[in-house]
Amino acid sequence: MMRNILLYLMLTMAVINTATAQVWQVSTQDNLQQILDNTEDGDTVILAEGNYFGNFIINSGITLRGSNETIIDAMGKGNGIHLFSSNITIEDLTIINWGDDLTEQNSGIYSDKKAENILIQNNQLQGSGFGIWLQKAEHIKVLNNTIAGDTRLRSADRGNGIQLSMVKHVLVRGNNVSNTRDGLYIISSQENTLQDNTMHDLRYGIHYMYSHSNKVLNNLAYNTRAGYALMSSKHLIVSGNTSKNSEDYGFLMNFITSSTITDNVIENVWTKPENKVLGRDGKGLFVYNSAYNTISNNLINTSEIGIHLTAGSENTKVFGNSFINNPTQVKYVSNKKQEWSLDGKGNFWSNYLGWDMDNDNVGDVIFEPNDGIDKLVWQYPEMKMLMDSPAIVILRWVQRQFPILKPPGVKDSFPLMQSPHQVNTTSVAAIAELPDAQQ
Repeated sequence: MMRNILLYLMLTMAVINTATAQVWQVSTQDNLQQILDNTEDGDTVILAEGNYFGNFIINSGITLRGSNETIIDAMGKGNGIHLFSSNITIEDLTIINWGDDLTEQNSGIYSDKKAENILIQNNQLQGSGFGIWLQKAEHIKVLNNTIAGDTRLRSADRGNGIQLSMVKHVLVRGNNVSNTRDGLYIISSQENTLQDNTMHDLRYGIHYMYSHSNKVLNNLAYNTRAGYALMSSKHLIVSGNTSKNSEDYGFLMNFITSSTITDNVIENVWTKPENKVLGRDGKGLFVYNSAYNTISNNLINTSEIGIHLTAGSENTKVFGNSFINNPTQVKYVSNKKQEWSLDGKGNFWSNYLGWDMDNDNVGDVIFEPNDGIDKLVWQYPEMKMLMDSPAIVILRWVQRQFPILKPPGVKDSFPLMQSPHQVNTTSVAAIAELPDAQQ
């Protein structure tokens, strides 16, 4: 009986709150901040077309909605909109010209309170600092926004497009971020999903730090230094993503543990000729000090180095991947042997020269993509000019005849004869068009 009474009272209060919620129609002639200060939870503020100048603060759980040409202009300082409450919706606005002080975390939309149930969708943001900064909040959705940085500033002096710090249960989906420092930056956050976003002309497309139990799904990054920089995190699921035209890394994994990197596409990772220095090569996958991960069913196509593992990156399952058209397929720096196959399934290597006598689509000859000569070249890059010399040919022959001389390395006991991936032939052909300095 008591339970029914409580339920009745709760429903009654909900009806009362709905009935008293107010819709505010605002024009550029009105004092927008004064109206925001007078709103109550549940109200809706609809802004007419035009420019609204200032740094606006929202202290109640309202919906702030624009129309076709509603512009919030922060006049070059502070935050465009500062959120101090839960249950806020910001939609259909154009926000421009907020501050560029990264130490003060100047942002187009900013929230650093312990808030819940925030929805930010269908907005256009362009400015020098951070696009959207969300901190200490939970149950947030950031959907279908377009965020652009200020190209007049050096990349390092720009803010990130979307910054998530100490947040949980956040969905970031369908956003387009360009010309900021990093597209999506996530630090000390758990149980979030980044999905179907497009990031381009950035330092890093997605940048993870000190986070765990997150999902990175079906995103696209291009024209970056690194498509996906995953650092000091664990229990990540990184699946269905694409990285194209990166200069240094398709995927950078630094101290990543217990994570799954699967079904991703990495294409055209190549250092620009003007930035080329000794030892700087584009790496499709760079795995540094990372262990107990699964790297499977990825396509690594046309990178200077397909995959580079170093600094104790062991106990990693590597199978079902396609390494295609990479001049150096594997660079492996470790003193422990690794088997790169699982349950009779290895990887596809475009330079594999073995045969398949029983037609089971698995090569009959073990593939070892790196040997002692390779390691010498990695340590002393100047040796590349001697690769076709009789001395190197003899050294390789001696190594084959006396396996005891072979250093620990990668072995694929079940190399695939056919790639499980549909390869973009345009991308494969791209290496033939690169300047001589890149070949």
